[in-house]
Amino acid sequence: MTVTPFTSGNPSTAVTGSRGTNVRSTPHKYTTATALMEALQEAGVSYIFANLGSDHPALIESWAQAKVQNRLFPQIVICPHEMVALSAAHGYAQVSGKPQAVFVHVECGTQNLGGSIHNAAKGRVPVLIFAGASPVTQEGELTGSRNEFIHWIQDVFDQRGIVRQYMKYENEIRTGKNVKQLVYRALQIAESEPKGPVYLMAPREVLEEEIEPIAIEKKGWGPLVPGAVPPQLVAELAENLLRAKKPLIVTSYLGRNTEAVAELIKLSEKLAIPVLESVPNYVNFPADHPLHVGYQWNAPVQNKILGEADFVLVIDSDVPWIPLKNQPRKDGTIYYIDMDPLKENIPLWYIPSDRFIQADSLVALQQLNSYLDSVEIDQDTVTKRYLEFSNIHADQRAEWKRQEQWKEADIITPQFLTACVREAIDDDTIVLSETITNYETVSKHLARNKPGTLFGSGASSLGWHGGAAIGAKLAAPDRTVVCLTGDGSYIFSNPTAVHWVARKYNTPFLTIIYNNRGWGAPKMSTLGVHPHGIASQTDQFWVNFDPSAELAKVAEAAGGAYARTVQKPDELMEAIESALRIVKEGRSAVLDVRLPQVSKQQF
Repeated sequence: MTVTPFTSGNPSTAVTGSRGTNVRSTPHKYTTATALMEALQEAGVSYIFANLGSDHPALIESWAQAKVQNRLFPQIVICPHEMVALSAAHGYAQVSGKPQAVFVHVECGTQNLGGSIHNAAKGRVPVLIFAGASPVTQEGELTGSRNEFIHWIQDVFDQRGIVRQYMKYENEIRTGKNVKQLVYRALQIAESEPKGPVYLMAPREVLEEEIEPIAIEKKGWGPLVPGAVPPQLVAELAENLLRAKKPLIVTSYLGRNTEAVAELIKLSEKLAIPVLESVPNYVNFPADHPLHVGYQWNAPVQNKILGEADFVLVIDSDVPWIPLKNQPRKDGTIYYIDMDPLKENIPLWYIPSDRFIQADSLVALQQLNSYLDSVEIDQDTVTKRYLEFSNIHADQRAEWKRQEQWKEADIITPQFLTACVREAIDDDTIVLSETITNYETVSKHLARNKPGTLFGSGASSLGWHGGAAIGAKLAAPDRTVVCLTGDGSYIFSNPTAVHWVARKYNTPFLTIIYNNRGWGAPKMSTLGVHPHGIASQTDQFWVNFDPSAELAKVAEAAGGAYARTVQKPDELMEAIESALRIVKEGRSAVLDVRLPQVSKQQF
């Protein structure tokens, strides 16, 4: 792509700024910062989610110059908290498939990214993070030299080391002369499977460096082509599926590529193979499909279908089952297909498998379906198996429906709440789930069918949903976005910053808080290890949030959101429908739905 360089204006000439004011023109500088911004624009980055500091004057000056000249750079989204910034980029990439940029302030801002770094890495989400660094000179040797006391305090030996173990690639920009190459390389790595975050940094003097305009071809910097299954293994895998009496497919994040879902449906229907979702982060298989046989999260019970399967195809899953309580049968055959089948960044991980195949799930399923189209299939076996699992599916859904029934006039259960959400939203609504101890409840009772309409962070650092909703809405402005969150994860999301950003950038969304007024997860974990311990006997878990905060009011104060607390089941449906109308009119809404307190719940 050819870059049109900045042209130096006549110093005596005045130009009109964005507010109609006269701005005295000076020769416009072309700096490393300018080239960095051009590179992001050329690479297709639409947004920079930014929390700025003393390391960014060159960037700010470059943005101001571009605005005066009507140059097109990525839009700046000011984020008063770094975790909100990276979560927004995370959500945008999940919905659109396109990586965005996050700009933070030296090592302090890098550290304040917090758990969102973990989420992007473990969720395999592409994003480019850029941080400045303290100036490397202190006596005015170069433009940008130290002139504030914090420049000494923020100088650390290994700023990149703060995030190194989470990054696919990290580097320091040392000159503007190759900054575009470094940006292109970083994004190339971020977008290649397994995808993930990348990190670049540069001190002030480097960003201020004046250089000749840079023009390089974007061609040649694309991500890796998706990998395929070796032909001999396609035949081997297909023949195993054909011979199996009780085959099973297990997946967790195949739906990150919506096209792969259609291929999975085709394979499942072709051989009547049931599909089990383990810790799902996406819509991997339609919930209403007769061959969908449920979800598994942390329940300490053996899954009957998994325990009986003679052939298990695991495709796109980090944790297909938890071996302590739930395992496939001992004499069963297991094949594992994943872009990262050995989980090289997880120190303790092993799922004994007959084959580990590194391949893209869409490509692998296309190969399998193509092979099966050319062979003879025992249709009687397929028909019989289809009927068997259709009945299992129907029985499951009937039981889940019973769990949704409103039993007590003054108690809202998570099952009833989720069922009300399901009835209120449409098929195109984007739902972000961060409900933690209610993850399984949401999976069962929300029952999403359309790929690209349900997302989890893919990881475990709480507070992702708020920023992710902003990113999702920017990526899909015509769609309704709904967040389902626990009260703990709502607090972790930095709702003050989230709702300020949502109002400023017109990204309204609905948040529904599953408020059990405490941390359910630590209690559940304790009971899992010490079911009859002293903590259980004395009901001492140190997890209750007393007195209860008015959580929805935080969003109202910070971003003008519609705030409402709901405590009665007969108020719930009307409250959700009213909140959705408000969101569609352009204003965020938060419903604080009071569930039974965590201290009264059984796990």
